[in-house]
Amino acid sequence: VQHLLTRLEIDTRPVSRRLVNLLIGSFLPISQPEVWCERCVSLIQMNASAARTFYQYAHEYASPTNIAKLMLAIRNCLNKCIQQQLKESESGDGHSEKENMSVTNNLFSVDDICSMAGLLEIIVILWRSIQKPLDGNKEAKNHIVQKFASVLPTYFKIFKDDRCVSPITILASFIPPTAIPTFSCGVISKLKKMENGTAEKKYSILLDCLCRWGKLGHILELICDWITTNQTQRRVQIQETDESKPELALDYFEYLLTRSMNRHCLLSLSREKLNELLNVLECGKDALDSYIREGNPEYCGFYQATAVRAFSLYCRFSIHLLHQFVSEKQNYLSALEKLGTWIENSILPHFLLEEEEGYLKPSSEISQLVIQTYLVVCKDLIAVGLGDFEFQASLLNLASRIIYRRKSFVLIPMLLSILREIVKASLACDIVNTDCITELLNNVQKMFQKILESMVLRLRSRKEEGIQLIYSVQEHLGEFVHVVQSCVLIFPAVYQGIMSSLLAGVVVEMNCSLKKKVTCFALLFWKIFYIKSFLAETKVHVISPMVCLVLVIFGTCRPLWNQLMRSSRVPLCFVWS
Repeated sequence: VQHLLTRLEIDTRPVSRRLVNLLIGSFLPISQPEVWCERCVSLIQMNASAARTFYQYAHEYASPTNIAKLMLAIRNCLNKCIQQQLKESESGDGHSEKENMSVTNNLFSVDDICSMAGLLEIIVILWRSIQKPLDGNKEAKNHIVQKFASVLPTYFKIFKDDRCVSPITILASFIPPTAIPTFSCGVISKLKKMENGTAEKKYSILLDCLCRWGKLGHILELICDWITTNQTQRRVQIQETDESKPELALDYFEYLLTRSMNRHCLLSLSREKLNELLNVLECGKDALDSYIREGNPEYCGFYQATAVRAFSLYCRFSIHLLHQFVSEKQNYLSALEKLGTWIENSILPHFLLEEEEGYLKPSSEISQLVIQTYLVVCKDLIAVGLGDFEFQASLLNLASRIIYRRKSFVLIPMLLSILREIVKASLACDIVNTDCITELLNNVQKMFQKILESMVLRLRSRKEEGIQLIYSVQEHLGEFVHVVQSCVLIFPAVYQGIMSSLLAGVVVEMNCSLKKKVTCFALLFWKIFYIKSFLAETKVHVISPMVCLVLVIFGTCRPLWNQLMRSSRVPLCFVWS
């Protein structure tokens, strides 16, 4: 049995299901309901992790009725342990009582935290496993809700260890807030009392409760209050005055946005409330403006890191609203385009400043973070099919302003990822938009050529940094080339242009390698090209590798070399002098 439990703990889901089928008769015998709780305790004490897995799949081999009976049996077992503990504390003599305890209660006591926490976790797992059948049987659900609602206050009073409090709180989220007023009325108060830097596990379950109860509006009001307290004198409905905690507010909001169940509850709110929250998050942009222009380390309670995070959440939340409210798609997309204009006019100049006397280097670092954040959001926006041609064109225009600058090399991996997503999105578009797609892909081709030129310049001006750059872009470049191969039939000119630029760069750098013994750039590019093109048996519409190598070795024939350069569309920086 120990071997089976160990396998159950670590093995895959299909194997775990088969193991549960083997063990179900031993730990959940249908004809012996009186031993279910005792077997459950024994299983927890033998292997708690295996016990969780066992009861996670138990509903596949037992009826919902029996699962519900097991939940109530565990509840009765816990109640007996609690009553026994209370009796012992009142009488001060527990020896005579212990002699009369049942076999089940002899296995553990309230002080056995591991067993208690295990039983509470099993109740939560079992409840989740029969959630749908319970929703279809209101009478059975009401019965179970009443049973557990009557004991939850006692559980909170008796069990103080975090291992027990967490499953009890999850259990409370399954019960209507009106049935447990002593707990539900204090959730907002507990969230308000937490401090900046609180671990996620401390507040996550409480936020889950509010979502399940449909009380998310209360926490959104708290989030808005904490972010805007130092900016405006908003009317606060909560009576007492509290310290502003923008970092914690962003923690709460990010948790809601990144969990699917909570995000669904969040986006189901009215558009007015969501737009209000979006406007509140936009203050992160104002804080960044203040810091970059004036060097002020704090703007209305926002420090630099908090402002960048608020800006990131603003962009990500805009994408979710863009997807949620299709009728208002253009408004949210225009807002993101305006962010790009703001970055181009306000952020980019500071990012491109050279390190001169009196230059604020931290300001440049913040500018870099803002630009990277925006590029990541734009990449994701295009990847999910929400960025139209105009948006993609404006993004390429912004990228073209960045690429030739000395500090732009840190953004090249992200720019390659953006080019990959634009090509993928273009291939998935309707053939009706061929003209727009062709123009966009031509711009992609030009942008890719600029990226190659920038990498070569970096390698030649600062060799060590150039080598690090090549290693950092290797994966992104390989993915881009792989996607471009799909254009060979639909957009052959784009395919030929990109491959020609890539191969021409390889040829020229191989020539430099033979002369200057600088091989890193050429070998890595050649590796990517060889794997993605030749092993895939793709017909390359450029000169063959062997001929290229021969021409490099016998490169004294200058007219033939120049003809090769012209036919391969070599970027200006590749021309051999």
